[in-house]
Amino acid sequence: MKSPLGTSARLAALAALLALGAVLPGCASLDRKPTMVLAEGDVNLNGRLSVQVNNSGSARATGGNAGFELTGNPAAGQLTLSTPLGSLLARASWRPGEVKLQTPDADRSYTDLDELTRELLGEPIPVAALFDWLQGRPWPQVPSRPLLAPSPGFFQLGWRVDLSAYDAATRQGLIVATRSAADSEGSMQNDPTVTLRARIEP
Repeated sequence: MKSPLGTSARLAALAALLALGAVLPGCASLDRKPTMVLAEGDVNLNGRLSVQVNNSGSARATGGNAGFELTGNPAAGQLTLSTPLGSLLARASWRPGEVKLQTPDADRSYTDLDELTRELLGEPIPVAALFDWLQGRPWPQVPSRPLLAPSPGFFQLGWRVDLSAYDAATRQGLIVATRSAADSEGSMQNDPTVTLRARIEP
């Protein structure tokens, strides 16, 4: 049985995964495996990724120098993190009834994607919604509402998704998703602020 990590340890673990490539480009990495076979309707998105969690005024950033590739769909897919030189630092994969995280140090299993991201960050990240958010659109499974004009983007699942630096025509650019201590209705919450920045590249 795995022991739960404290929030600071979770943040430090993800910080290491996302920033390690910039700091230690010669570090140990995972063996590269063939890209999963895409089915009709699956996506393949890649670019740069960073996550920041701010709890009671203390921010811990994972850095923004990690490459990512998100492949598949919310039911069966894969998320990889890599160094600038292409060495794999982490591979999360999932299918019905199975969620795994592989790192150079160990392999771990989780009950679902929320548990995986909560274990690393101390906060769950809506991976299912990311498949649509990173294509500049709301996830169709739950309600959303647009940001106030002239800001392009939307509110969904308690997150503010800012598309002001994203080019819908080329499907490239920066997408910033923020879950704030103040929710979309302006009510204060006890949850920390979480900011995810993804720069989508060709």
